[in-house]
Amino acid sequence: MSAARPGRTAERSSRRAEHAGKTSDVGRNSARAGSVGPAPRQAGPLEDGALDAHLDAQLDSELAGAHISAAEELAGLGLWEEAYGRLRSAVEMLHGPDRPHPVRAELDRLRREHAMVHEQARRDFLTASYNRRYLDDRLSTLLDDPSVLRAGMALGMVDIDHFKKVNDRYGHPFGDRVLQRVVSELDAVLPEGCFCARYGGEEFALVLPGCDQDEAVAVCERARLRIDQHPWAELEPELRVTVSVGVAHSVSQPPDVEQLLMSADVLLYAAKGAGRNAVAYRRTCGTVALAGPAGARRDIPQPASVDC
Repeated sequence: MSAARPGRTAERSSRRAEHAGKTSDVGRNSARAGSVGPAPRQAGPLEDGALDAHLDAQLDSELAGAHISAAEELAGLGLWEEAYGRLRSAVEMLHGPDRPHPVRAELDRLRREHAMVHEQARRDFLTASYNRRYLDDRLSTLLDDPSVLRAGMALGMVDIDHFKKVNDRYGHPFGDRVLQRVVSELDAVLPEGCFCARYGGEEFALVLPGCDQDEAVAVCERARLRIDQHPWAELEPELRVTVSVGVAHSVSQPPDVEQLLMSADVLLYAAKGAGRNAVAYRRTCGTVALAGPAGARRDIPQPASVDC
């Protein structure tokens, strides 16, 4: 007799009892009608095994149908990954988990393609950094992140200095290559769990969840220095590229994302007003300062604070 599958003993017993009841009813009805045929024979081991197999197949079919129905509902809600999982479970119930089957292969192919399309939809087509849509969505989900609850959230707003002059002098295709190299240098300094997103044009946001202000300023200063020291002459002998950065930090729970962005933007323009190629942040006392060697500059704008 075939071995019972885990979790199916109760279902099979119920179905067998139902089957036996129907058989007994047929026997009693025949007796009342005066039939003289031989008495029903008791099921033997082989027949028990056949019944087990029949009940297993029927149960698999019903469970597979439930998975398919659930997959249709999940797909209607746009939960494609969960829908693929349900469909794959249905195929395994109908055809076995190990037997190769074209439907399973097709589901796996669709899942891979969907994951690729989903990732591409979150990326900027030119620089491969995350796009503005992903930035907005991710900022909202980070509000409840344990690292943010522990240390707050920091955000660096990065802008390439005099980028219009690069495009005007060398052309937009050349400017695209500059953007790509800048993103590569920004990504190189980001700690785990942080990311870079293109905010618009030549402006990028560095999202630094769980970093306190000192850590965030240090990360942005490393990014500024890497870009300043990058061998831009490989692209064009006279080319030099620098960035200005404004770093805002919030410890409020939850952080106000809009005010955090506004504060970083205000500090970005303070860095530009102080001579560019600098990282601006706000000290605990509220005054604006520049990180690294730029801190020795005398003329540092002091814009009004944006509470975040």
